[in-house]
Amino acid sequence: MQSYSSEKIAGYSKNQARVMRVQTAHGEFLTPSFMPVGTYAVVNTMMPEDLLASGSQIILGGNTYHMLSQPGMEVIEALGGMHRMMNWQGPMLTDSGGYQVLSLSQNKRLCKIDEDGAHFKHPHTGQALHLTPKTSIEAQKIIGADIIMAFDQCTPDVADEALVRRAMERTHRWLIISKEMHEKQKLSPYGHAQALFGIIQGGCFRALREESARFIVSLDLDGIAIGGEAIGYRMDQTVETIGWVRDYLPEDKVRYSMGVGLSPQDLLDVVAAGIDIFDCVAPTRNARHGSLYHGLIVPDGDWLKFESEFDSHRLTIRKSIYAKDDTPILEGCNCTTCQQYSRGYLHHLFKQKAVAYNLLACIHNVHVMQETCQAMRALILA
Repeated sequence: MQSYSSEKIAGYSKNQARVMRVQTAHGEFLTPSFMPVGTYAVVNTMMPEDLLASGSQIILGGNTYHMLSQPGMEVIEALGGMHRMMNWQGPMLTDSGGYQVLSLSQNKRLCKIDEDGAHFKHPHTGQALHLTPKTSIEAQKIIGADIIMAFDQCTPDVADEALVRRAMERTHRWLIISKEMHEKQKLSPYGHAQALFGIIQGGCFRALREESARFIVSLDLDGIAIGGEAIGYRMDQTVETIGWVRDYLPEDKVRYSMGVGLSPQDLLDVVAAGIDIFDCVAPTRNARHGSLYHGLIVPDGDWLKFESEFDSHRLTIRKSIYAKDDTPILEGCNCTTCQQYSRGYLHHLFKQKAVAYNLLACIHNVHVMQETCQAMRALILA
């Protein structure tokens, strides 16, 4: 059985961008690599063949919090793990449930945090869930992803330093427990090697981010993630935070900025800062709501930029000006949608709330993100 490994195979002399070769039990991928998100064990409306056709090498498959709630670990294990359940044969990462500690703890009736973990009441089913470093790792073992995450307390964007420090130190304590759990059984129940990543926290405070980076790196994990509410939501802060911690990060370990990918430009920015992989629900969510990526990847000095005639880098397909438009979403795009369908047809499908619209729109948006990654890899390797 192939074990997990990562190696840097190229670096770019003009900035911090690099290409990593990562080997997992379910195959190899090269970075920079965008991970489409399958929160509920499916990348919305897309099937594995659509993901492969878009250029996706690795996905985020199944949110641990949601998988515990529905369908539950017994079902996932009975179906042979997330890879078999989704029929995705490539590399997969899953999260720890730490983001829900942030999002749901804002309502004390839904989530309460203590030193052991987080007590959840599911907002729709009322089901009680207790996530701890132990139960999170146990669940991720059953999910069977190639890369699993240590349980953390995701830090709010706006919080005082004392609160951020407490959350960071709790994250560090939880990481020790997560690693101990992982070390006891490094394979999934299906016999596949799994890699454990730790998550740097510390909010918008440089000293805390540096302290967290030193601690995470000291535990000699398989990879390093950078988390917190600001990461991916405020790109200026995201890039600055990466710069604070980058010199602490090993050259041979994968670097993961969590939740980055609202726009293709965001990928260009974090890769230039030294990041390898990233995930975001935005490409498929934007697609379903009628926002389709529109622009070209062009030279920008020694690097690249996503140049668009639209300020948001997105075409809004619901607008009536597209009703009779017989051109593709993006001229020159070789995704299935742009090769076969017009803006006018997509406008019609969107207005009809047709399921087919969601599939075609998601195919395009994910393809643009993967083309952005491919352009970066080509430049770095050249």
